[in-house]
Amino acid sequence: QVQLVESGGGSVQAGGSLRLSCAASGYTYSMGWFRQAPGKEREGVAAILRDGRTSYADSVKGRFTISQDNAKSTLNLQMNSLKPEDTGMYVCAADNTPRSWWWLPSRKEADFRYWGQGTQVTVSS
Repeated sequence: QVQLVESGGGSVQAGGSLRLSCAASGYTYSMGWFRQAPGKEREGVAAILRDGRTSYADSVKGRFTISQDNAKSTLNLQMNSLKPEDTGMYVCAADNTPRSWWWLPSRKEADFRYWGQGTQVTVSS
């Protein structure tokens, strides 16, 4: 069982930055950030494997950076050059099933077993 607790959400103007963190208890193989805007489906924003490989949604490439601390117990998402369309509930997810055949980490909901409660990010224009 892995428990996830997010922090760091808030409100910012377009062009600003926010840093989200997710504290994880227990072993994780893959972790990721998902977001859901009102009226839209949840999308995988970024994901990372234990060995450091990352993947990003096209909409955030070059602006967001996902990372983990050395102990692999804290997941971070540095969000720069924020846009109003980045607004949404950001949720941390994790899974502890090794998948050695993955070239890049998945950003599919079905590949994550554990989910946090989420933290709201609001970007105003």
